[in-house]
Amino acid sequence: MAGRIRVGIGGWVYEPWRGTFYPQGLRQKDELAYVGEHLTATEINATYYSSQKPATFAGWAKAVPDGFQFAVKASRYCTNRRVLAEAGDSIAKFTGQGIAELGDRLGPILWQFMATKTFDPDDFGAFLKLLPASVDGVPLRHALEVRHDSFDDPAFLALARDAGAAVVFADHAEYPAIAGHDVGFSYMRLMQTQADEPTGYAAADIRRWTDRAKTQAKAGDVFSFFISGAKERNPAAAQAMIVALE
Repeated sequence: MAGRIRVGIGGWVYEPWRGTFYPQGLRQKDELAYVGEHLTATEINATYYSSQKPATFAGWAKAVPDGFQFAVKASRYCTNRRVLAEAGDSIAKFTGQGIAELGDRLGPILWQFMATKTFDPDDFGAFLKLLPASVDGVPLRHALEVRHDSFDDPAFLALARDAGAAVVFADHAEYPAIAGHDVGFSYMRLMQTQADEPTGYAAADIRRWTDRAKTQAKAGDVFSFFISGAKERNPAAAQAMIVALE
């Protein structure tokens, strides 16, 4: 059975979206619900910088409809370190902060590594062994966003596959576009929206990403996020892709 394709943006609080994506006068506290009505996923960035309260996650879960999912970016204290094998305490703190309150609205955990982080097979393999399969009874799916060319290596792809972790496919001018093995779900971060293009990407590119998502969905759920780039255009890009999927 084919997986579900979810399309979204990064977060939901961004002033230039007010009056463009969000209707004029929409209360800020209603913006997440509006995202839930018009998109099918969003990537939480706040968790990268600091811990949140369980009640906060529970509130986010209640604001969106059934089927909507949040990708949660892991804490920088887990990934921005010289020795990844020593991240155990930080990983436990991150996964234990209350993300389980998202329940069936919890999408993948995004583990983002700095562009200066190079591939060390032993250290990275030890890190992957620290990633829990579940927290408080809620299954966890892990996606790895690596940004250094040294990760374009069969050894890295094999480690990720064996850990059941997806390799994030990035559309970016400087980061490598690495396609990982089938692990039952996939994750795309599309980061080259253009300000002079009303839908961020040209129609032909939207179709190309849609076709890629459809192909990936044969193996499981797909998460596709329009991130960075001309950020003001990202909601329009996500909506255009949702329409193209229909």
